Amino acid sequence: MGKIAESELIINGDGSVFHLHIRPEALADKVILVGDPGRVELVGSFLSGIESTSSSREFHSITGYYKGTRFTVLSTGIGCDNIDIVMNELDALANIDFSTREVRPQRRSLTILRIGTCGIMQPDIPLGTYVFSKVSAGFDGLLNWYGGRDEVVMKDLEEAFMAAMDWNRYLPVPYFVEASDRLTSLFADSTVQGMTVSASGFYGPQCRVVRLPLVMPDLLERLEAFRYGDLRFTNFEMEGSAIAGLSRKLGHEGATVCLGIAHRYVKEANPDYRSLMGGLVEMCLDKLAR
Repeated sequence: MGKIAESELIINGDGSVFHLHIRPEALADKVILVGDPGRVELVGSFLSGIESTSSSREFHSITGYYKGTRFTVLSTGIGCDNIDIVMNELDALANIDFSTREVRPQRRSLTILRIGTCGIMQPDIPLGTYVFSKVSAGFDGLLNWYGGRDEVVMKDLEEAFMAAMDWNRYLPVPYFVEASDRLTSLFADSTVQGMTVSASGFYGPQCRVVRLPLVMPDLLERLEAFRYGDLRFTNFEMEGSAIAGLSRKLGHEGATVCLGIAHRYVKEANPDYRSLMGGLVEMCLDKLAR
């Protein structure tokens, strides 16, 4: 591949990567991603032996230890556009020599788990459930910008979905990506697993109507009813497809697990969910530390 130009990978004067402001030596092999910068402090409260911290825009990070295992905790902000930044810069920290700007011959694989919140779309899944995205459906379109997307997507599922939906031609083409096999097995006994829609927004792209009408007004009902073998749609969120897709493209293990805080089927929500997040965070750290 050769030397990567300064315009393509920007390195700050202190040796940290441009947006995340993390230096290569500060990155652990196990990475927890959270959307809210404030949630970094919650996850960080479980860590000891804090080695480093950084803060730049919405990207806040802490590296420390949980039960002897080294973790980096990083906030991403909201949306797959931010995940594009996060995933590429995490991979650069792991696999590019910043002194030579060349890809290292020995590739390093990260374990990347997003801990977030979601909206549930099936009547039998209650609020407060931990939902693991076994398959992420990218309604955001991000992975379609990268060459070789068909190498990592589930083409048969994608084709079955498009055949079942009267998909509006102005919307991005969806892509379907499986989470890391190892992480799927690891969380099988403690989460509900299914297909997650990663949306490009919170309101219209997640079928919410406040004042504006929707271009596909019956999409939520169609998603609830869609089946592919034993897979069904379980929830909405906004980042998981980019994590799963770019992890597979770059050779990392990526997955998303969320706390259900809104129920789209019964029209209920729990805005005071923050006291419940500690239990999800501790469970995830315990799983990954083992």
